[in-house]
Amino acid sequence: MRRSRGLLKRRLGFAALSIALVALMGAGDDGARFRQLGHKMMCVCSCSQILLECNHVGCAYSDRMRGELMAALDRGDNDDLILQGFVQKYGPTVVAAPTTTGFNRVAWIMPFLALALGLATTILIVRAWSKRPAPAAAGAVLPVTGPELDRFRKKAQEDTEI
Repeated sequence: MRRSRGLLKRRLGFAALSIALVALMGAGDDGARFRQLGHKMMCVCSCSQILLECNHVGCAYSDRMRGELMAALDRGDNDDLILQGFVQKYGPTVVAAPTTTGFNRVAWIMPFLALALGLATTILIVRAWSKRPAPAAAGAVLPVTGPELDRFRKKAQEDTEI
């Protein structure tokens, strides 16, 4: 009886610890969240760089966008809400990677499709080249194959019969 109570206490303690860990997992380093979100966005100053890596001299956008990102984090907005706010303000080009919905799926599928088509084309070309007959040397007689060879065999057989 005592043994089962001790086991029950340990299991309840473990369950409480697990729940506390899961609940507090999201709470923590705002700097890490700032870096994570900052690397998901592009600077809109036409430098084509990630927001936190924009080193464009005199960039009027990167400092302002970083400030807006920090303010949104201070307000306690979640990541999706922050990204949607930036998309509404700066347009869809502010997101570094396209979303996986709608027509944007094409941006994810096309590189893999192009790779597969390129490999398939290369395999077909190599197979076609390997089945090609070898070219004859200059002045040499080309090998005879197929129905023409059968015709020559019949002719040779007729000529050699006595």
